[in-house]
Amino acid sequence: MADSNNPDSEITEAAFAPANPTDGRAPGDWESRFPTLARKKIKREAIYLGLILVLIPIVLLTNYSNFFGNYTIPPTVKKYIYAWMGGTLGGTLFSLKWLYHTVARFVWNADRWLWRFFTPHISGGVSFAFIVLISSGLINIFSPDAMNKNTAVLGLSFLIGYFSDSAIAKLNEIANTIFGETRKGKGKKKIKKADP
Repeated sequence: MADSNNPDSEITEAAFAPANPTDGRAPGDWESRFPTLARKKIKREAIYLGLILVLIPIVLLTNYSNFFGNYTIPPTVKKYIYAWMGGTLGGTLFSLKWLYHTVARFVWNADRWLWRFFTPHISGGVSFAFIVLISSGLINIFSPDAMNKNTAVLGLSFLIGYFSDSAIAKLNEIANTIFGETRKGKGKKKIKKADP
């Protein structure tokens, strides 16, 4: 658990809540703790994620409207565009939230740039795959008929994208059920979590 009086203490998900908006800093301590090079990299990441955030509604609007003139986008293609964009939106918002929390808590580091760069795109891909699996009836979480509504696809894809780590873990469980565990997985002991 993080100590709110010590900014160098262990950071947990709970520490990112707005319960302590001071981030362990004294009143009036407003200057950045990051060196110039780090601030430039943080700014680049923020711009990159901000651009993705702006582009998603544009893509969704062109998908929804008659932007292409007489050409009509087939409903199935539209559905999968909504799936990818919804997941990308969820992953982008997750990445933005993670970026500003790590900067504020002084735990941002340059070595995670690949994670922050690819998270929106991985989230889009995972959402797309989930919607395909649900639409095909292979995964019976929701009725495949529900996936004929673009708003349902977009909403579910957003949730899948925002929680893509959990979605990937669920896909792993499904794969183990269908295909069985690998030899490496069979010999591993299950580790029980300690009670809080």
